[in-house]
Amino acid sequence: MTSATAAPRIFVVAGETSGDVLGAGLIDAIRRRVPDIVFEGVGGPAMTGQGLVSLFPMDDIAVMGFVPVIKRLPQLLARIRQTADACIAARPDALVIIDSPDFTHRVARRVRAAAPDVPILNYVSPTVWAWRQRRAKKMRRYVDHVLAVLPFEPEAHRMLGGPACTYVGHPFVTRLPSIRPTQEDALVRERERRVLLLPGSRGSEVSRLMPVFRQTVVLVARQCPDATFHLPAVPHLIQQIREAVADWPVVPEVIEGEAGKFAAFRTARAALAASGTVTLELALAQIPTVAAYRVSKIEEHIVRALVKVSTPILPSLILGRDVVPIYLQEAASPENLGAALLPLLGDTPERAAQMADFVALEASMHVPGNDPSAAAAELVLAQIKTRQT
Repeated sequence: MTSATAAPRIFVVAGETSGDVLGAGLIDAIRRRVPDIVFEGVGGPAMTGQGLVSLFPMDDIAVMGFVPVIKRLPQLLARIRQTADACIAARPDALVIIDSPDFTHRVARRVRAAAPDVPILNYVSPTVWAWRQRRAKKMRRYVDHVLAVLPFEPEAHRMLGGPACTYVGHPFVTRLPSIRPTQEDALVRERERRVLLLPGSRGSEVSRLMPVFRQTVVLVARQCPDATFHLPAVPHLIQQIREAVADWPVVPEVIEGEAGKFAAFRTARAALAASGTVTLELALAQIPTVAAYRVSKIEEHIVRALVKVSTPILPSLILGRDVVPIYLQEAASPENLGAALLPLLGDTPERAAQMADFVALEASMHVPGNDPSAAAAELVLAQIKTRQT
């Protein structure tokens, strides 16, 4: 245990880029409150930029997909042991695990078994409300507090018998100035019919949705000739996307980089997107959206058996009602998507309904100061103080 006179120490573990960004914000917010605090653990460039010395490169554990995980399983297991052993040896004032539950929760269980006096906080709840709900109750054995990024998650953990859980705000709320239209952007939205295309951030998503999006674009362009199409591409898929759209009858503008993406969000009239967290980002940007998703037949059967929510659309889950229309599997046809997208380009009841829901969504996601990192920092420090008293 850290002595009363020593600088406080926090061990932070993140396993992928989004967690690295959250961790960097948390480190900065805590350090502004406790300047002499020491951070150790595992992180990427954002966290190391805030002074954390990572045990090893975060890329060693940033693995997604069943086959890639199996191929690197010995290394992943070794990194779990290494991370847990380092935390146990450090005896920090708290351990904060950030998302990536397949890695971070295994670390947390080892730490709790060997050092039960170390408080453990989980920043970003696993989706226990959607599938494998029994995880919530099991988490009580090794997690003292969950820092939730979705406003319905505290109630979900309460109902499922999970750990104490507090909503601290979603990182998307900090992006509002970047993705919301300026007065000039709003004029562009009104006079032009710019449509965002967001086919996903994984190669498999893009492969399945791009042919459908292609035909949808053709149908929409035929009925709305002044519509233009803009496709913000994630860096690792840029080449795949450029090759895919090269022979489209209506070629969208492919946009690279975060700044370009945000600029496109500010002027877009509507969006066609893969279902996922981007639908929440689009809703907060006040862009009426149609969502689609397709998976293999095997994945479809697995999802139907395991998933316990009625929709994968986060704005709809947060508000408890259908906000963004979603078309899955065969229903994600060009005809259905085009018919749902076209009304969003005009001044229609469909557009007005989504815009009204977006106002309610923002209100439900509000946290004081619109600063999730600050809210998370206060909870971490409060947990440390409770332990020390």
